[in-house]
Amino acid sequence: MAFPFHIAAIDAGSNAIRLVIARAESPFEIHELATERVAVRLGHNAFTSRRLDERTISRAAKAFRQFRDLMDRYRVEACRAVATSASREARNRAELIRRIERKSGIRLEVIGSEEEARLVRSAVLASLSGKFAPQVIADLGGGSLEVSLMHGEKVRKSVHLPVGTVRLMETLGVDGKITPQLAEDIRHALLGRLGKALGRRPRTSATVAVACGGNAEALAQIAPGPRQQGIDSLDLRLLRRRLPEILGRDVEGRMRVFRVRRDRAEVIGIAAVVFDSLGAALGLRSMLVPGVGVREGVLLDVVRSRFAAPQAPVSDKRSRAVLDSVLSFAKQFNFDAGHSRHVAALAVSLFDQLRPVHQLNDEMRFILQIAALLHDVGKIVNTRSHHKHGEYLVRCGKIPGLEGQRREMVACLVRYHNHKSDPSPEHKPYGALDREQRRQVRLLAAVIRLAEGLDVTHRQAITRLRAAYHGRGVQIEALAKMSVGKEIAAAQRRAELFEREFRAQAVFRRVAS
Repeated sequence: MAFPFHIAAIDAGSNAIRLVIARAESPFEIHELATERVAVRLGHNAFTSRRLDERTISRAAKAFRQFRDLMDRYRVEACRAVATSASREARNRAELIRRIERKSGIRLEVIGSEEEARLVRSAVLASLSGKFAPQVIADLGGGSLEVSLMHGEKVRKSVHLPVGTVRLMETLGVDGKITPQLAEDIRHALLGRLGKALGRRPRTSATVAVACGGNAEALAQIAPGPRQQGIDSLDLRLLRRRLPEILGRDVEGRMRVFRVRRDRAEVIGIAAVVFDSLGAALGLRSMLVPGVGVREGVLLDVVRSRFAAPQAPVSDKRSRAVLDSVLSFAKQFNFDAGHSRHVAALAVSLFDQLRPVHQLNDEMRFILQIAALLHDVGKIVNTRSHHKHGEYLVRCGKIPGLEGQRREMVACLVRYHNHKSDPSPEHKPYGALDREQRRQVRLLAAVIRLAEGLDVTHRQAITRLRAAYHGRGVQIEALAKMSVGKEIAAAQRRAELFEREFRAQAVFRRVAS
């Protein structure tokens, strides 16, 4: 299936069930088309009796039926529905799953806390990529608080705390105003568990912290910090000053003053205490609130799973023989083996990470690898025009296993690896390819140009690449132990074909390895 197509994600949380429908133009462009929120509190009784009552199950099944009707109107082609804390803990969750599937045809997946945290992290990193690198990600739901301590995109520590807003409301008997004693009970419930989970307090000076969940978004309107690169923030110092006002009002008062729904007004005081306590424990002054969570993480997974599966690989024995022939041929022309092998490795890494976009098979991957190994063989004739001489040598040389259209495509890539020569129908070998092969050559040439630029100094300074999409761009992180300013600048100069063919801006940055 090709882009674009419509996808959907459903998050059956402890406080509400949410649907988002989106149009996937590519993994770089996912546009929300419709959202729906139904205030079915799956956490009601689930945290005290460990059961979902009949009324709750019926309302949840009805909500999914409404979602199915909306998804059908938008002709959704792929969907994933997940349930979190309340459903995990309910002993009769199988009945919920059965009724929802019977009513709507949607299969509800009850996920663990680790998967829940992963989905939120995925959504946050995608939304902040190229802007911020969060060290703390906190997702407060109705049943739990998930806190991830990050280093780049790696998780240093992830903790699951059973201190969600609905859980605390029902177990502590919170109803309306929150007294100082109740607030202290909430703080104690959080800080005691947080201290055991984290041990000594992590160093968080100048930390970029992120808050997720509907309550975080509502509190960011009540105690707003400055918007940073278009992202809302929650000012924790202002939140502390406004705590008496939030806690001292009953549900109707919060609805009226803060303009929130009843189900939000019932729990927002608890959320305010949780975020205030978390901020104090970690030494935070503010938190970014990007407005993403489990649903957005699910959307990303749906797109990636739809298009990331690799094609059947080329036979290892056969491909090894061809590569041996290619390397033997290249050695005749005194090629720089270290540089060429490194460019091939970088090119293949980019190819693999960008599979969801280009959707090319492993034969194309193999052609890219061969072309990268041979891209500089023409330098033995003339450095300035080595791309043209290299094309000739590949086309006319004797390379066992490199024949027919495979040879023609490799020869074209050797010519086009240099940004001085663009694919053109006036170039007869390229013009002789069919339409699909010309498209494949353009995509592969775009990748090999970036890889060649990323080793322009022939130092093999970049140890690994990470490519991730965000918005309408691709961020390519170069992991290196030394400065790679020249490599990044060279890749950026060679990015025009990539940006045109992949329809995404290429952004490069170095990450210390």
